[in-house]
Amino acid sequence: MTLQIAGLCPLIQVFDMMESVRFYRDRLGFEIAQQSPHQERPYPHFNWAWLRRGDAELMLNTAYEADERPPARDAARQVAHDDTTLYFACPDVDGAYEMLKVAGLILNPPRVAPYGMKQLSFHDPDGYGICLQWRT
Repeated sequence: MTLQIAGLCPLIQVFDMMESVRFYRDRLGFEIAQQSPHQERPYPHFNWAWLRRGDAELMLNTAYEADERPPARDAARQVAHDDTTLYFACPDVDGAYEMLKVAGLILNPPRVAPYGMKQLSFHDPDGYGICLQWRT
């Protein structure tokens, strides 16, 4: 018998679920495939979301329970997130650059890596690296 793997869906911890959902949904075009039940606080809230765009999948989980969340992000934790980069296949890196600039992201232009991938790199609200790439 052979081990079969049909995909990958990383889980990342986020400080503000709604901010992260807006980033991935509104700026990168992901849809919420599933989420944990809403909890009423001052506003509807959920702690976990499974996002999907085409074959790309990503799960978000709140880093803190609501009653334990500090008033601001932990800067050391956010800097440590720079060790993680999510690479997404993107056939039109230049088009993505233009679209994301219009959406308000501050970006450096795409560049070609020494190994032949055209890449557009930036960060999400929690400091995780995002790289849209395609072979040149």
